[in-house]
Amino acid sequence: MTESAHAPRRRGAVRTEEILQVTLDLAVEVGYAGLNIKAVAQRAGVGKHTIYRRWPSLPALLLDALSHVWANDLDYRDTGDVRRDLREQFIRSSGVLSTPPIGPVYRAVIAEAQADPELRETIHERFLAAVENSTLHRITLAQHTGELNPDADLTFAAEVLCGALYYRNLLSNRPIDEAAIDGLLDMFIAAYATRD
Repeated sequence: MTESAHAPRRRGAVRTEEILQVTLDLAVEVGYAGLNIKAVAQRAGVGKHTIYRRWPSLPALLLDALSHVWANDLDYRDTGDVRRDLREQFIRSSGVLSTPPIGPVYRAVIAEAQADPELRETIHERFLAAVENSTLHRITLAQHTGELNPDADLTFAAEVLCGALYYRNLLSNRPIDEAAIDGLLDMFIAAYATRD
């Protein structure tokens, strides 16, 4: 089905949101390999040109769709207790990564990116770097407030904190459960907390 003169015309943000949701729904149903612009356009009731005006490629569309539902799950709270804030964020994001729609779609996109350097770079810029930077910001704030060692370089620590969870999610059959998160945070705090 394409846009018709008899159907109400949808504009701007509403149409974009509908297309993003259809993209995620289809990706969950058919997987990344079965997804294409034509199928998205048909399900959304728009012409392919409507999609290509907004997104230059299927990966760009899919990554926007993932961002649309995931963006709010990347931010840390600041309660004044860095361990509590990291734990809350890791539990929340691990739940998002392990369930539809984001979980299976994200894993499929990661798999596709192994043979597509441009997609891999885009994923790094749009997701992985954003997650690492958000984590680094939160632990650096804890360093400035005296919770963490003021002399430590926390850049690698942020990468390890995020990387351990992504490793479990993408390359392991072990769960990202509260025990795993607590173990990771115990190591982090033991290594970087200030000593009385």
